[in-house]
Amino acid sequence: MARDKHNKSQVNKSTSFEYINKHEILEKIQPLIDNTLMRFGLIPVEIELVKENHRWFLRIFIFSTEREVGIDDCEKVSRSLSDFLEDLIPFKYYLEVSSPGMERKIKSDKEYLIFKGKDINIKLKEPVDDSGEKQFVAKIVDFDENEGLTVYTYKDKQNILIKKENIVSAKLYSSEI
Repeated sequence: MARDKHNKSQVNKSTSFEYINKHEILEKIQPLIDNTLMRFGLIPVEIELVKENHRWFLRIFIFSTEREVGIDDCEKVSRSLSDFLEDLIPFKYYLEVSSPGMERKIKSDKEYLIFKGKDINIKLKEPVDDSGEKQFVAKIVDFDENEGLTVYTYKDKQNILIKKENIVSAKLYSSEI
């Protein structure tokens, strides 16, 4: 397989070759996925189209602020999307629909808002107070693109503001594990 400088992959479909632009496909399918999830009271956390071991995978991670996402939710979404996506994606792919998981790594700013009210394990470059702690569990209170992440710390029982650039990593935290 050859790649060009625009991150397009060359794929054999029948006997002709077509270039695949993942970003164009994702832009085309995003509204369909958003509308379908909205009908079920779900939110898309992440949608990725990746090639692994010569196979394409469309992975959709779904979340609900109202309830836990279960297998039934994933199956409903998968069944609802399958036929429509086949018309929009011009090559063979595997559809995977799942919940984000109990210890999902926060990958984008919008996830701080999606998971508002959830506990996270956060790792910082520099401590934000005199405790010297760079890693702790806290609850997401709010997120602002310019100001940063506001969390409630259980140890100090107060809200603190953490600048985005000070965050090394954050992932959902569950005491059930």
